[in-house]
Amino acid sequence: MNTSSIHLILLALLLAVVGLFCTLVGAAAGLLARIDGATYATALLRGAVAFAGSATLSLALLTFVIAAL
Repeated sequence: MNTSSIHLILLALLLAVVGLFCTLVGAAAGLLARIDGATYATALLRGAVAFAGSATLSLALLTFVIAAL
């Protein structure tokens, strides 16, 4: 394996971890909204907003780290 393929595998692994993290954040936000008494539609919307926000911040941080290296 050369260095570029190792970097590509590492990037794919990091993207998978970010995706899993964002999914967990969205699911937790939706669950907490539902426990708080929100309707299913509102809980789904809150989960989606939390997912999108965490994905934006995580990918921005990942881009910053990759550019710094």
